[in-house]
Amino acid sequence: MKKILITVLMVALLAGSCITAWAEGPQNCAVIGANLTEEQINVVYAIFGIERGSVTELQVTNAEERAYLEGLVADPLIGTRSISCVYVEVLEPGAGMDVKTYNITWCTPEMYINALTTAGVTDARIIVAAPFEVSGTAALTGIYKAYEHITGEELDTEAKKVSTEELTLTGDLSEAIGSKEATAIISEVKQILRETEQMSDEQLRAEIVNIAAANGIRLSDEEVMQILQWCRRLEKVNIDSLIDHVSQIQETVGKISEAKDNVAGFAQKVQTFFRNVSAFFERVRGWFR
Repeated sequence: MKKILITVLMVALLAGSCITAWAEGPQNCAVIGANLTEEQINVVYAIFGIERGSVTELQVTNAEERAYLEGLVADPLIGTRSISCVYVEVLEPGAGMDVKTYNITWCTPEMYINALTTAGVTDARIIVAAPFEVSGTAALTGIYKAYEHITGEELDTEAKKVSTEELTLTGDLSEAIGSKEATAIISEVKQILRETEQMSDEQLRAEIVNIAAANGIRLSDEEVMQILQWCRRLEKVNIDSLIDHVSQIQETVGKISEAKDNVAGFAQKVQTFFRNVSAFFERVRGWFR
């Protein structure tokens, strides 16, 4: 009995020390694009909702962004300046992912969440912002930098590269078939990674076509090949960990998509209402002409 009590106490103390260690260190960080003016930086901090100087501030350059993006993204999307900024707050284990974007035109929160899961970023609140509209493709570099600074651990280099490729692939697919559909297809492919390792390219190609069809999408041969090649590179990362994380974030991604659909539906109703009101007054004016 005494041994059991001692064991329980040791476990409790160990758990308490882990929680304390998690709470003691810096849990948030901002990474600012190197080419922003002071005024633009102030705008970004206002978007973050924090005062400059209240958190650690790092800087990301266009050269750092290009290290991940070159060869994956068209030059106009990368640009020559570093503009995208991020605020990253690492949360307690199991808290999940929360991503919000401001002035980001090409990448959606769902796309970031899926890609970051591939890189090994979990349990974090992230804001991606810019003082004016940008594509947002380069923001992953800043998120990696902030996450590694906070945790003190380097993310797997191969996982970061595949994550960046995933973001750009999903972005390209989104332009062709829609953001929600592209995100769904990429997520479902990730969930069958244990099976894809055993598949021939022909079998994997057929599986990708089936997944797309189940989502009401017909992919071109080129799009299928892009997904297949990305999937083969994805197989080199820690598959077990990745699949666990993918399963955990599906509900989050679904809620974001549902909220966007609700907002879009409400906006459509408002537009229809005002169109009907306008038409009514036009008819009224016609009665008195």
